[in-house]
Amino acid sequence: MMNKRIEEAFNTHLNAEMYSAYLYLSMSAWLESTNMKGMANWMRVQAQEEMTHVMKFYTFIIDRGGKVKLASIDGPKGEWKSTLEVFEDAYKHECKVSALIADLVTLTEQEHDRPADTFLQWFVNEQVEEEKSALEVADKLRLVGDNGAALFMIDNELGARVFVPPATA
Repeated sequence: MMNKRIEEAFNTHLNAEMYSAYLYLSMSAWLESTNMKGMANWMRVQAQEEMTHVMKFYTFIIDRGGKVKLASIDGPKGEWKSTLEVFEDAYKHECKVSALIADLVTLTEQEHDRPADTFLQWFVNEQVEEEKSALEVADKLRLVGDNGAALFMIDNELGARVFVPPATA
């Protein structure tokens, strides 16, 4: 039987991951509207990754005998001043998610729930990669500024990103 405090917290986080997917789809749509197709692709792939995170929490809650409770998801921001602002916001968002995961780890430690703690370790490691990848793009965009040729190259590079489902171990 799943600990009720952890079940509630995991349901809250499941919905936070849903919001992440929603946010990245909004970013993708805005990037499409600015004709940055490669960057839009990068964000669509990011949204797919977030949905795998949702399903990991969904499955874990069910596997532990808990009940999944879906809540309303707020509408994300839909306008940005620049591609740089989009990726800076993505980086800030990933830092926020990392803090949420850290809070969950603290809760599982307090509740002495080893299976939940072990489950979260994948997310702890995943967040290192999530922050790194968003920050790398933001850093490149800061470096190139308004250089059209460089932006074109970055857009092409990001267009090559493909969704790779995580291993199920």
